[in-house]
Amino acid sequence: MFRALLDRLSAALPSQCAVCHAWPTPVLCEACVARFAQPRPRCRSCALQVPQDLERCGACIKETPPLDLCLAAVTYEYPWSGLVGHYKFGARPGWSMALALLMRSTPWAEPALEAAELVLPMPLSRERLRERGFNQALELARQLAPGKADATLLVRLRDTPAQSSLPRPARLRNVRGAFGVAPGREKEIEGRRLVLVDDVMTSGASLCTAALALRAAGAAHITGLVLARTE
Repeated sequence: MFRALLDRLSAALPSQCAVCHAWPTPVLCEACVARFAQPRPRCRSCALQVPQDLERCGACIKETPPLDLCLAAVTYEYPWSGLVGHYKFGARPGWSMALALLMRSTPWAEPALEAAELVLPMPLSRERLRERGFNQALELARQLAPGKADATLLVRLRDTPAQSSLPRPARLRNVRGAFGVAPGREKEIEGRRLVLVDDVMTSGASLCTAALALRAAGAAHITGLVLARTE
Protein backbone atom coordinates (compact mmCIF):
# COMPACT_ATOMS: atom_id res chain seq x y z
CA MET A 1 0.00 0.00 0.00
CA PHE A 2 2.83 2.40 0.93
CA ARG A 3 4.71 1.47 -2.26
CA ALA A 4 1.61 2.19 -4.37
CA LEU A 5 1.24 5.58 -2.69
CA LEU A 6 4.86 6.45 -3.44
CA ASP A 7 4.39 5.41 -7.08
CA ARG A 8 1.35 7.68 -7.42
CA LEU A 9 3.19 10.59 -5.82
CA SER A 10 6.22 10.09 -8.08
CA ALA A 11 3.99 10.04 -11.17
CA ALA A 12 2.29 13.27 -10.10
CA LEU A 13 5.47 15.25 -9.46
CA PRO A 14 7.34 17.03 -12.27
CA SER A 15 10.60 15.34 -13.22
CA GLN A 16 13.46 15.43 -15.70
CA CYS A 17 13.68 13.21 -18.77
CA ALA A 18 16.31 10.56 -18.09
CA VAL A 19 17.42 10.69 -21.73
CA CYS A 20 17.47 14.34 -22.89
CA HIS A 21 17.20 15.94 -19.41
CA ALA A 22 14.34 18.20 -20.46
CA TRP A 23 12.40 19.72 -17.56
CA PRO A 24 9.64 19.36 -16.52
CA THR A 25 8.64 16.11 -18.25
CA PRO A 26 7.94 12.50 -17.33
CA VAL A 27 10.99 10.29 -16.69
CA LEU A 28 10.84 9.42 -20.41
CA CYS A 29 9.56 12.33 -22.47
CA GLU A 30 7.38 11.78 -25.52
CA ALA A 31 10.02 13.14 -27.89
CA CYS A 32 12.69 10.67 -26.71
CA VAL A 33 10.32 7.73 -26.81
CA ALA A 34 9.31 8.67 -30.35
CA ARG A 35 12.94 9.08 -31.39
CA PHE A 36 14.64 6.16 -29.65
CA ALA A 37 11.95 3.54 -28.95
CA GLN A 38 10.35 2.86 -32.31
CA PRO A 39 9.29 -0.83 -32.62
CA ARG A 40 11.64 -3.00 -34.68
CA PRO A 41 10.97 -6.39 -36.29
CA ARG A 42 12.24 -9.07 -33.94
CA CYS A 43 12.47 -12.84 -33.77
CA ARG A 44 9.39 -14.13 -31.94
CA SER A 45 11.51 -16.69 -30.08
CA CYS A 46 14.54 -14.67 -28.91
CA ALA A 47 13.75 -10.98 -29.71
CA LEU A 48 16.82 -10.44 -31.89
CA GLN A 49 16.24 -8.01 -34.73
CA VAL A 50 15.34 -9.71 -38.02
CA PRO A 51 14.39 -8.49 -41.51
CA GLN A 52 10.85 -7.18 -41.78
CA ASP A 53 9.25 -10.30 -43.28
CA LEU A 54 10.83 -12.91 -40.97
CA GLU A 55 9.22 -14.23 -37.79
CA ARG A 56 12.24 -16.15 -36.47
CA CYS A 57 15.99 -15.91 -36.75
CA GLY A 58 18.04 -18.75 -38.18
CA ALA A 59 19.32 -19.91 -34.79
CA CYS A 60 15.78 -20.27 -33.39
CA ILE A 61 14.61 -22.11 -36.50
CA LYS A 62 17.49 -24.52 -36.01
CA GLU A 63 16.94 -24.95 -32.27
CA THR A 64 13.71 -23.66 -30.75
CA PRO A 65 14.16 -21.91 -27.36
CA PRO A 66 11.92 -22.89 -24.42
CA LEU A 67 10.09 -19.55 -24.68
CA ASP A 68 6.86 -19.54 -26.70
CA LEU A 69 7.25 -15.81 -27.32
CA CYS A 70 9.99 -13.32 -26.53
CA LEU A 71 9.49 -9.54 -26.59
CA ALA A 72 11.89 -6.62 -26.11
CA ALA A 73 10.94 -2.96 -25.87
CA VAL A 74 14.24 -1.51 -27.12
CA THR A 75 17.70 -2.48 -28.31
CA TYR A 76 20.49 -2.25 -25.73
CA GLU A 77 22.25 0.70 -27.33
CA TYR A 78 22.34 4.47 -26.86
CA PRO A 79 20.52 5.85 -24.94
CA TRP A 80 19.06 2.77 -23.32
CA SER A 81 22.31 1.06 -22.33
CA GLY A 82 23.33 4.02 -20.18
CA LEU A 83 19.82 4.51 -18.83
CA VAL A 84 19.52 0.87 -17.75
CA GLY A 85 22.87 1.13 -15.99
CA HIS A 86 21.75 4.23 -14.08
CA TYR A 87 18.46 2.53 -13.24
CA LYS A 88 20.06 -0.62 -11.80
CA PHE A 89 23.23 0.70 -10.24
CA GLY A 90 22.22 4.28 -9.46
CA ALA A 91 19.43 3.38 -7.00
CA ARG A 92 16.60 4.68 -9.17
CA PRO A 93 13.67 2.31 -8.53
CA GLY A 94 11.37 5.29 -9.09
CA TRP A 95 12.02 4.91 -12.83
CA SER A 96 10.27 1.53 -12.83
CA MET A 97 6.83 2.89 -13.71
CA ALA A 98 8.07 4.73 -16.81
CA LEU A 99 10.20 1.79 -17.99
CA ALA A 100 7.34 -0.67 -17.44
CA LEU A 101 5.05 1.55 -19.49
CA LEU A 102 7.60 1.42 -22.31
CA MET A 103 7.65 -2.39 -22.04
CA ARG A 104 3.88 -2.63 -21.97
CA SER A 105 3.70 -0.52 -25.14
CA THR A 106 5.80 -3.08 -27.02
CA PRO A 107 3.82 -4.85 -29.78
CA TRP A 108 2.19 -8.03 -28.40
CA ALA A 109 3.16 -7.23 -24.80
CA GLU A 110 -0.28 -6.04 -23.71
CA PRO A 111 -2.08 -9.19 -24.92
CA ALA A 112 0.61 -11.39 -23.34
CA LEU A 113 0.23 -9.66 -19.98
CA GLU A 114 -3.56 -9.77 -20.15
CA ALA A 115 -3.56 -13.49 -20.99
CA ALA A 116 -0.99 -14.41 -18.36
CA GLU A 117 -2.08 -15.83 -15.04
CA LEU A 118 1.29 -15.15 -13.39
CA VAL A 119 4.04 -12.60 -14.06
CA LEU A 120 7.36 -13.74 -12.65
CA PRO A 121 10.49 -11.59 -12.25
CA MET A 122 13.91 -13.11 -12.74
CA PRO A 123 15.27 -13.62 -9.21
CA LEU A 124 18.39 -11.74 -8.14
CA SER A 125 21.19 -13.19 -6.03
CA ARG A 126 21.41 -12.04 -2.42
CA GLU A 127 24.77 -10.40 -3.08
CA ARG A 128 23.49 -8.33 -6.00
CA LEU A 129 20.32 -7.47 -4.10
CA ARG A 130 22.45 -6.09 -1.25
CA GLU A 131 24.58 -4.12 -3.70
CA ARG A 132 21.67 -2.54 -5.59
CA GLY A 133 19.04 -2.33 -2.87
CA PHE A 134 16.26 -3.60 -5.14
CA ASN A 135 15.54 -6.23 -7.79
CA GLN A 136 14.88 -4.31 -10.99
CA ALA A 137 13.02 -7.24 -12.58
CA LEU A 138 10.66 -7.41 -9.61
CA GLU A 139 9.97 -3.67 -9.70
CA LEU A 140 9.19 -3.88 -13.42
CA ALA A 141 6.93 -6.91 -12.91
CA ARG A 142 4.99 -5.13 -10.17
CA GLN A 143 4.38 -2.18 -12.46
CA LEU A 144 3.49 -4.36 -15.44
CA ALA A 145 0.93 -6.49 -13.60
CA PRO A 146 0.42 -5.58 -9.93
CA GLY A 147 -2.13 -8.30 -9.25
CA LYS A 148 -0.24 -11.06 -11.05
CA ALA A 149 3.39 -10.47 -10.05
CA ASP A 150 4.84 -13.16 -7.78
CA ALA A 151 8.39 -12.73 -6.49
CA THR A 152 8.61 -16.02 -4.59
CA LEU A 153 7.52 -18.68 -7.08
CA LEU A 154 10.64 -18.68 -9.25
CA VAL A 155 13.75 -18.89 -7.07
CA ARG A 156 17.50 -18.73 -7.56
CA LEU A 157 19.00 -22.01 -6.38
CA ARG A 158 22.61 -20.84 -6.47
CA ASP A 159 24.56 -17.68 -7.12
CA THR A 160 26.49 -17.44 -10.38
CA PRO A 161 29.30 -15.19 -11.63
CA ALA A 162 28.26 -12.20 -13.72
CA GLN A 163 27.24 -13.20 -17.25
CA SER A 164 28.40 -10.04 -19.02
CA SER A 165 31.99 -11.10 -19.71
CA LEU A 166 31.27 -14.70 -20.73
CA PRO A 167 30.74 -16.13 -24.24
CA ARG A 168 27.41 -17.84 -24.91
CA PRO A 169 28.51 -21.47 -24.25
CA ALA A 170 30.05 -20.41 -20.93
CA ARG A 171 26.89 -18.46 -20.03
CA LEU A 172 24.77 -21.56 -20.58
CA ARG A 173 27.07 -23.60 -18.34
CA ASN A 174 27.17 -20.80 -15.78
CA VAL A 175 23.40 -20.71 -15.21
CA ARG A 176 22.65 -24.41 -15.64
CA GLY A 177 20.53 -25.44 -12.64
CA ALA A 178 20.59 -21.91 -11.23
CA PHE A 179 16.79 -21.47 -11.16
CA GLY A 180 13.87 -23.54 -9.97
CA VAL A 181 10.30 -23.45 -8.73
CA ALA A 182 9.90 -22.96 -4.98
CA PRO A 183 9.54 -26.39 -3.31
CA GLY A 184 5.95 -27.54 -2.99
CA ARG A 185 4.57 -24.90 -5.37
CA GLU A 186 4.83 -26.76 -8.66
CA LYS A 187 1.04 -27.11 -8.86
CA GLU A 188 0.75 -23.33 -9.10
CA ILE A 189 2.68 -23.50 -12.39
CA GLU A 190 0.98 -26.49 -13.98
CA GLY A 191 -1.17 -25.54 -16.98
CA ARG A 192 -0.62 -21.81 -16.47
CA ARG A 193 0.28 -19.03 -18.90
CA LEU A 194 3.28 -17.09 -17.61
CA VAL A 195 5.22 -13.94 -18.42
CA LEU A 196 8.87 -13.97 -17.37
CA VAL A 197 10.28 -10.45 -16.81
CA ASP A 198 13.83 -9.12 -16.87
CA ASP A 199 15.54 -5.84 -17.63
CA VAL A 200 18.20 -6.90 -20.18
CA MET A 201 18.49 -10.01 -22.35
CA THR A 202 21.96 -10.72 -23.72
CA SER A 203 22.47 -14.31 -24.83
CA GLY A 204 19.15 -15.45 -23.37
CA ALA A 205 20.88 -18.06 -21.21
CA SER A 206 19.30 -16.95 -17.93
CA LEU A 207 15.79 -16.50 -19.33
CA CYS A 208 15.92 -19.84 -21.12
CA THR A 209 17.25 -21.68 -18.07
CA ALA A 210 14.44 -20.23 -15.95
CA ALA A 211 11.91 -21.10 -18.68
CA LEU A 212 13.13 -24.71 -18.70
CA ALA A 213 12.51 -24.96 -14.95
CA LEU A 214 9.01 -23.54 -15.38
CA ARG A 215 8.35 -25.85 -18.32
CA ALA A 216 9.43 -28.83 -16.21
CA ALA A 217 6.82 -27.79 -13.62
CA GLY A 218 4.12 -27.92 -16.29
CA ALA A 219 3.80 -24.33 -17.54
CA ALA A 220 1.52 -24.24 -20.58
CA HIS A 221 2.87 -21.06 -22.22
CA ILE A 222 5.82 -18.82 -21.39
CA THR A 223 6.44 -15.32 -22.74
CA GLY A 224 9.73 -13.57 -22.05
CA LEU A 225 9.36 -9.79 -21.74
CA VAL A 226 12.46 -7.63 -21.35
CA LEU A 227 13.19 -3.93 -21.41
CA ALA A 228 16.28 -4.17 -23.64
CA ARG A 229 17.83 -6.77 -25.95
CA THR A 230 21.47 -6.77 -26.97
CA GLU A 231 22.40 -7.44 -30.59
